[in-house]
This record gives sequence, structure tokens and C-alpha cells, in this order.
Amino acid sequence: MTGFSEFRMPNPVFYGQNSLTQLGEQVVAYGKKVLLISDRIMEKIGHVKKCEKILEDYDVSCVSYLDVNTEPTDLHINEALHLCLTEQCDVIVAVGGGSCIDAAKAVAVVATNGGYIGDYMGGNSTIKEHPIPLIAIPTTAGTGSEVTNVTVITNTTEDIKMMIKHPAFLPNVAIVDPVLTISTPPPVTAATGIDALCHAIEAYISRLSQPLTEDLALSAIEAIMNHLRVAYKDGEDLNARQKMAIASMQAGLAFTNASVTLVHGMSRPIGALFHVPHGISNAMLLPAVLEFTKESAIDALATIGRIISPELKALTNEELADVTINKIKQLCCDLNIPNMKTWGIDAHKFQQVVHKMATDALASGSPANNPKVPSHQEIVDLYYYCYDYDFLVSKNTIQS
Repeated sequence: MTGFSEFRMPNPVFYGQNSLTQLGEQVVAYGKKVLLISDRIMEKIGHVKKCEKILEDYDVSCVSYLDVNTEPTDLHINEALHLCLTEQCDVIVAVGGGSCIDAAKAVAVVATNGGYIGDYMGGNSTIKEHPIPLIAIPTTAGTGSEVTNVTVITNTTEDIKMMIKHPAFLPNVAIVDPVLTISTPPPVTAATGIDALCHAIEAYISRLSQPLTEDLALSAIEAIMNHLRVAYKDGEDLNARQKMAIASMQAGLAFTNASVTLVHGMSRPIGALFHVPHGISNAMLLPAVLEFTKESAIDALATIGRIISPELKALTNEELADVTINKIKQLCCDLNIPNMKTWGIDAHKFQQVVHKMATDALASGSPANNPKVPSHQEIVDLYYYCYDYDFLVSKNTIQS
């Protein structure tokens, strides 16, 4: 490492069981009227009401926008922004998965800086004013959005997922309470857990990695590989939920400071065009992308292999790189991750848009951070390979 690096994170971060109790005290430090951004699922299972009750106990008035869905769009941002400005809210609280938190980030910035959220893509619009203070409360262990300076919003006119990165999108406060993740159903636990694993692995192999992000990424990878299956099979296991919540946060901190790579670049077009949840679209791609990248990341993948299979540390780096990939393939099998064909993506429609997908993936900038930077045609070929990808681990490869 030469020169210096920069590392950003919210200030403060509260984490651990029942850390949600800090919400009221944190809100009153910033304002008196809250826009709570969440979704109907969080309303149904009671998390919205729980937050509203805490705010009521602190004499904070609150209006709620609950129409975010699994893939936040510019339409959601416009609706929530209108409510925020009309009600003159001075604090935003986001409760839910990464979609809710990403939507809240976009509203917080646009509310004080104006324009359309897409104006900020690629640094095209200057952010001069401080955003409305944002308190992020994740209810899944996956995106790490509560500690990142990134928001991903779908442009509904062009069917493009806009990945927008700027320090202004970093929440002021993060509250990571694993108790809130207990209600997460197994398929969502799997999808968000693999998303966190993608964040950690991509941050570790990224061309922009740094010592702090590498340590966080490896810690997250180890925890996810040891605890995701448990959380998937027994959602009431609070130890596994806590380990996953912390790992997701670590992975978020790692990738927001080191960037993601090829998996995320290719994943966003799948979500935008076929409405596949973000974690699933990442999982569909992760093993195949690592196979593509392996020759340029053998040492890094070997280090991961030593972390997740310490009993095999005497193997060569190339063998350990294979161990890493096969362990991830096995995890995807155990979590019942589908490929694109199994998910139900129509083959004809897929063929019609695959070159657009490759173009959009490259335009996101993330593939340029991959150890092996792909061409447009290589991304097209990878999409075809992933369409009916077989996650089963060959008996002829090292599996332990």
C-alpha cells in the first residue's frame, strides 16, 4: 500500500440486541418531525409500529411512507419526497431492508439539493447542501446499506438500476438490532446473506481494497460461511442472527470503502429488467464470476480458502482458490439458490436484452474494479453461462 486511504462510516453505530432502544434519543438530537420510510411487510409484522411507539414516547411527531417494494424506483422517491416536503420533516428514519434504506438516502439528499435522483448518477450533479439527517435501521442481514454511501434506485423510464455513490448518502446514525431480523423468512435470509457475502468477497478482491476493508471483509466472510446456514434453517437462533447482522455491517463497511466488482455490475441489469431481488441476482452470478476471475485473484481466493477451511491450509494457492469457489457453490446449493432459467427468466427475452445488460453492467463502473476486467463480449458470454448454471460441486474437485 502506498500513500493513504480514506475510510467512512456513520457516526455513531449502535449494534447488538435491543439497540433499537436508542432510536428516540438519536432522533431528538436532530429534529422534531420524522418521515419514516418503510414497506408494507414491516408494517404487517409490527416493526413500523414499534418505531412509531418509541418516537411517540419521545414526543416526536411522525408521518410514514410505506410503499417501497423490493426494488426501489424513482417513482417511490418522488412520492416519499413529496410527503417529506409537504409535512416539513426534519429527520428521516428508514426501517427495513436495503430497499427502504436506499430510498430514504435518495429522499434525504434530493430534499435539500433538489432535482431528480438520476441527476446525481456519475457525479453529474453537485451536492452542496447537507441532506436531511437519516437514521438507518436494517431488518435484514444483507445489504449493509445502513453503513454505506451508496444508493441503488431503478430508473423506470430506461429500465436501468442507477448506482449512485457519494458521501452525502451515508446515514448519520445506524442502529443494527439483530432482534429485528428474526422475522426474516428463509428465502430472504438466503438472498440477503449471499448479498452480504458478495459484498465481502468483492471488497476483498477489489482493485480498490485497503487494509481496513480487507480485515473487515475477511471477518465477514468467515462469519457468513459459519452462520448463514444456521440462520436459514432456524430463524429463531439469535446467536446466528447476531453474527449475520454484524457480518452484514462489516461487509457493507468494506465495500463502501473499497467498492464492489463484477458480480454487482452484472447483477443490477438482471434486477432492473427481470425484477429479480438483488440478493438472488447476485447469488445467481457469484460462483461463475469467481471462476472467470480466478486466474487473476488466486492469492486472494486462497486466503479466503484458508479462512473458511483452515484444515486445508497446506494446499497450494490454486487448490485453495478452488476450495473457496466450491464452498460457495455448495452454500448456494444448500440455500436453494436458483439460476436464471430456474427462476423463470424467459430465454427469448433474455437473448433480446443480453447485450443491453452487458452495456449497462460496464456503464456502472463496478466491473472495472474486478481483478480481471471483462470486455463487453466476455460479460455477454458470462450471462449466457449463468443462465442455466449448475451449482452442484463436481465430485472430481476439492470440496472439503
